[in-house]
Amino acid sequence: MNIVMSKIKQIEIENMPKATLSKYEKLKNILQEMGGALVAFSGGVDSTFLLKTAHEVLGKNVLAVIASSETYPKREREAAIRFAEESSIRYKVIETKELENSDFANNPPQRCYFCKKELFTKLKDIAEAEGIPYILDGSNYEDTSDFRPGTKAAEELGIRSPLKEAHLRKSEIRQLSKRSSLSTWNKPSLACLSSRFPYYTKIETKNLKQVAQAEDFLRKLGFVQVRVRHHGQIARIEIEPSEFPKITEKKVRGAIIKNFKKFGYIYIALDLAGFRSGSMNEPLNLESAKKQEDKS
Repeated sequence: MNIVMSKIKQIEIENMPKATLSKYEKLKNILQEMGGALVAFSGGVDSTFLLKTAHEVLGKNVLAVIASSETYPKREREAAIRFAEESSIRYKVIETKELENSDFANNPPQRCYFCKKELFTKLKDIAEAEGIPYILDGSNYEDTSDFRPGTKAAEELGIRSPLKEAHLRKSEIRQLSKRSSLSTWNKPSLACLSSRFPYYTKIETKNLKQVAQAEDFLRKLGFVQVRVRHHGQIARIEIEPSEFPKITEKKVRGAIIKNFKKFGYIYIALDLAGFRSGSMNEPLNLESAKKQEDKS
């Protein structure tokens, strides 16, 4: 690192809130006490930061495991592999078969529980075979505020979430990632493709590919944070409201209509509420609120 870059790094450290730096030190202490760890690595903002920090603290005693699945975009798997190789981090790629489990494919609200239980069970087998004492996931402190059935599977199988334990929030993880020169520091939030389907809509390979094609096309047009929610023949597009003017441009709108129909959609709608993570949970939240109101 040259002198100029060193000074920039020092400025970034000095300008970072002390509370964030304190949480970062706590994270490193948590990892140091483990001695060795297997990291469930997706290539997202959180798991990338966790893996890098774990590797810095534990060195060769870290193993990254990347899951290959129909529910996750191929480009994300390839990016995760590339990061591990470029960072000289030992890794394994495993295949998961969520769609073969009817409890998952039928898409109940607890869908993520069945997915995570399969993944974490496989990770436990690898950890035991490798003599690795801990299995880590990239959940952060804010992940406690949303409906996340996968957390139950993690608790049942003894999976640790060091970012959550250190009380690190998403914005802080992005700050620390930027300071560490991680290209993922400003990467858009990503969730598995199964989250694009209303609950109790069966998840099938064909429809997963349809959603993946549609979202990839929007990204090629330059949209950053995108979701294509699949409602049968209807594609409900979620993007940031700041990008609404772009999507309504005649040329862009025409290209989306033309290509989405090629992908199999008949009706293409823009969600005026814009992108929001976990929007498929909104009916559950309304139902819960109604029950609370009836009780009062």
